[in-house]
Amino acid sequence: MAQHKHAVPAGGHPDMDYPEHERTYAAFVSFSKWAIVAIVVVLVLMAIFLL
Repeated sequence: MAQHKHAVPAGGHPDMDYPEHERTYAAFVSFSKWAIVAIVVVLVLMAIFLL
């Protein structure tokens, strides 16, 4: 069987800052959610005022 030289240990790699990664991902998801809401609002306003 092949050996994996770069396998991540069960507890995660010690050099990685996992809490920071999780905060960054949560911020990205939050930004994406609000950006989609803003786009929908703009589209609704365009439909109301331009049609």
